[in-house]
Amino acid sequence: MPKNILNRRLSRPLEKFSALNKQHKIAIAGVSTLGAAAIALSAVPGGATTVAGGTPAVAAKQVAAEQSQTRDLHDTLSSPLTSDKVKLDTIKAKQKAAAAAKQHAADAAKKKAAAERKAAESRSAKKAADRSAKRPQMETVSAKTYKNNLDGWIRQSLDIMHAKGIPGSYHGLHKNIMRESSGNPRAINGWDINAINGIPSKGLLQVIPPTFSTYHVKGTSNDIYDPVANITAAANYAAHRYGSIDNVNSAY
Repeated sequence: MPKNILNRRLSRPLEKFSALNKQHKIAIAGVSTLGAAAIALSAVPGGATTVAGGTPAVAAKQVAAEQSQTRDLHDTLSSPLTSDKVKLDTIKAKQKAAAAAKQHAADAAKKKAAAERKAAESRSAKKAADRSAKRPQMETVSAKTYKNNLDGWIRQSLDIMHAKGIPGSYHGLHKNIMRESSGNPRAINGWDINAINGIPSKGLLQVIPPTFSTYHVKGTSNDIYDPVANITAAANYAAHRYGSIDNVNSAY
């Protein structure tokens, strides 16, 4: 094959390849430019609003979307913590309010109890005062005294006899005393049958010891020579034997 023909055949494909290669280069250059713009926008600090001159609007929107997503992520992460803190603060406030209310109730209960106790004491004092006012004033009665003589002994014995239910009168006692001992509380009969038997009559109403012991009245002396004890025992014996000392007119 002639050399010039071969050269023509080879030159045509090269021209086509050269033309195609030029278009590809333009396209690649455009893509490179866009990539550089995207890299430049991604390098802009968060929150920046200035876009480099010549940057496409799409890249700016993408940067804004990324920043919005970052803020949403931050809000998403921080929101539970904030909610928990609010919940804890609310719980603490409720607990504090409950404790304050409990303390207030306890203080109120103490004050109420103290007031009720004071009122009860006041009522008790008033009732006591009312009872004291209503209670009749008792007259102070001094202890009755008796003269230390025959009259006094008879009167004291009569009071005891009346208290014990033993009958007898002043006259009945006095007449028998005068007949038996002439009013001598230490008198002793040394000549009658009782004396012969070794148990002589003694005292104002001449009572023998066995009779005195049997008819002794509780509350009086156990001494047979005691005037009041002797009179009362003799009157008690006469009441059992004769119905009353008033009925005795002779030795008994």
